[in-house]
Amino acid sequence: MIFLILSVLSSTAIFVLFKLFNKYNINTLQAIVFNYITAFTCGILLYDKPINVDSFISEPWFFAALGLGFLFISIFNVMALTAQKNGLSVASVASKMSVIIPIVFGIIVYNESIGFQKVIGIILALLAVYLTSIKPKSNVVLTKAIYLPIILFLGSGVIDTSVNHFAPDGNMPLFLAIIFGSAFLIGLVLITLKTKQTKQKFNPKSIPFGIALGLVNYSSMYFLLKALRVDGFESSTIFTINNVAIVAVSCLTGLLLFKEVISSKNWIGVGLALISIILVTL
Repeated sequence: MIFLILSVLSSTAIFVLFKLFNKYNINTLQAIVFNYITAFTCGILLYDKPINVDSFISEPWFFAALGLGFLFISIFNVMALTAQKNGLSVASVASKMSVIIPIVFGIIVYNESIGFQKVIGIILALLAVYLTSIKPKSNVVLTKAIYLPIILFLGSGVIDTSVNHFAPDGNMPLFLAIIFGSAFLIGLVLITLKTKQTKQKFNPKSIPFGIALGLVNYSSMYFLLKALRVDGFESSTIFTINNVAIVAVSCLTGLLLFKEVISSKNWIGVGLALISIILVTL
């Protein structure tokens, strides 16, 4: 359970850093690129075996890791577009509700348990995610660019499912390093093209914020995978607890650190989150 707690805290730290981006006028794309190279470096440093390029290229998970790197940065851009065109709440709900994809995958493919109490817990978790993600006076536009939240929902679910499915137990740090390294190369190309088009200057403050983001980003993925590998816990249970806990803790963190307004719906969502965690865990 300690791995799950560390994953939730790391993911909440990502939320805090993104809030600080706005406060200190950090260029998000530039920070994202430094985030990926930092996360890549973490994976390389944590890999305690000799790196033999020929051997891991032949591994069945190698090309899956490359594809996930492309998905990582693509879905990030889709999330930004969804927030701009449909509203931040729609983007938040679409990305968080996607947890249903790895849950269903675990039940069908891994033949995991599906009792009445667990079903109720999962339903309450999804309801908690929705209620907690809806912010007061949020601009929600479902009729405009409806395809964006759909892509975000599917893409986020595929990422979570694929990372868990393809991650090798013995080469987990290297697997994550390749994902983040692939995302870094794609991001580097994007930022180069955007800089040429917009004549946008490099912001030196992007470096420390990007490094901090990379550390917690890698930690969130690494600890989640470690939690998923603990005997006695099913992936559908871990994904449910992890997702709903991140939403609830992020909501409370927004209240405590940034004085965000929390509506009665948000409080109900936090309460349901706690109930769903208890039901699914037990």
